[in-house]
Amino acid sequence: MTQTPPVIRPARPVTEVPATAPRRRGWRTRAAVDGARRRAGGLAARVTDGAPHWTSGLFAGVQGAVLSLLVVVVPAMAAYVATSADPSNDAIGWPRSVAVGAALWLLGQGGELAADGARVALVPLGLTWLVGFAAYASARRSAHPVVAAWPAAIAGHLAVVVVALLSVGQTGPMGVGTGAVVRTLVGATAISAVGLGLGIARRGTVLAWFARRAAPLPRWLRVAVRAGLIAPALLVAAASAVVLTWTLAGRATTGDVVAALGVDAFGGAMLGLAQLTLVPNLVIWAVTWLVGTGFSVGAGTLFSPSELAGGPLPALPLLGSLPTQAGGPLVWVPAVVVAVGVLLALWLHRSIDEDAAWQPLASAVVAALVGAVVLGLLAAASGGPVGPGRFTVVGPPALLVAMDGAVLLLAGLLVAVPASPLVRDAVRRAAGRGWRRLRGAEPGESEGTVEVDA
Repeated sequence: MTQTPPVIRPARPVTEVPATAPRRRGWRTRAAVDGARRRAGGLAARVTDGAPHWTSGLFAGVQGAVLSLLVVVVPAMAAYVATSADPSNDAIGWPRSVAVGAALWLLGQGGELAADGARVALVPLGLTWLVGFAAYASARRSAHPVVAAWPAAIAGHLAVVVVALLSVGQTGPMGVGTGAVVRTLVGATAISAVGLGLGIARRGTVLAWFARRAAPLPRWLRVAVRAGLIAPALLVAAASAVVLTWTLAGRATTGDVVAALGVDAFGGAMLGLAQLTLVPNLVIWAVTWLVGTGFSVGAGTLFSPSELAGGPLPALPLLGSLPTQAGGPLVWVPAVVVAVGVLLALWLHRSIDEDAAWQPLASAVVAALVGAVVLGLLAAASGGPVGPGRFTVVGPPALLVAMDGAVLLLAGLLVAVPASPLVRDAVRRAAGRGWRRLRGAEPGESEGTVEVDA
């Protein structure tokens, strides 16, 4: 019996890795990241396949703008469908509801509306957040992480904005004037630049870019600017708790307003969505209330911890959450801003490597100025006219908010200045020189001379 010889399979040849192969960073290569984004992009991958990478940014900008626009337009069309059976709406067609939704979308980007001769320029910051988030999500999903995709994405977003401007016509910013159109384009550019830029940049790229640009600056200045940016964030968190307290305290008034409006279930849902877009504005108003400056809802009104001057308000349930008390212990509310400054002062004292006695004072001044500028910008963005007459004054006075915030933050930031050894030594030396001048040193006597009797 003949045995079959065993079959020996040839060894698998070793494939040499070319020298030009991409080097792995962690567990992903740049090609793998781009491939994952193309697969996740779906339609964007098919549209921009084989095209330059900047085209993916253009597609992402258009996609994000259209998505946020649809989120606003669809409820407007749903409201039209729900009320189409009303005989009073026979003369209103569905294109009108689309135009109203597009006008509101533009309002969230800094636009203005013209309604029966009244000018509405109060930006619902909830819509602003929606536009920015849609831009970020679209860019994160569909755009290639290259620099050329960023301006292309902004251009795509602005293209949709221009189409919306032309579509709404006199209902939107074009009915107010050239200044309103320019303001809309500037606001849309700023919002899309931030949202799309954060989406296109890879994780950590933005912070690394700022870190490289800020590296030549002194450490005390960088830490002071960071503290100035943290201060408004802490105040916004405190203001959110204040708004929650106001809402619980004013729930009876809010219920009375809803009952007086007599809305059905669908109308109540639409009213609730509309109010959600204004909740960030109310939070910023609460920040100005903490600062002590306060805010107005109509000319002649003032809501602040030390003074309360009310007046007739629009029938909006959200306004039932406004404060109803002032004076007494509430006059100490601005101490919250001082406490925030104290916390930042302690952090500054531990974070700065002091080389000179003037650095603690300079860092406190810089942090207070940066925080005050941010507070002023937030106050300016949260207000604006909402109609004729007395309602042309709605929101906080931005300049006063910035000034009051600077004073209160600086008062808290100066607390840690005496804790610096360099500052104490400088003060002792200055006090010694001043005392010797007052005492009157004899001619020829120097500061370091000590007389010894024989």
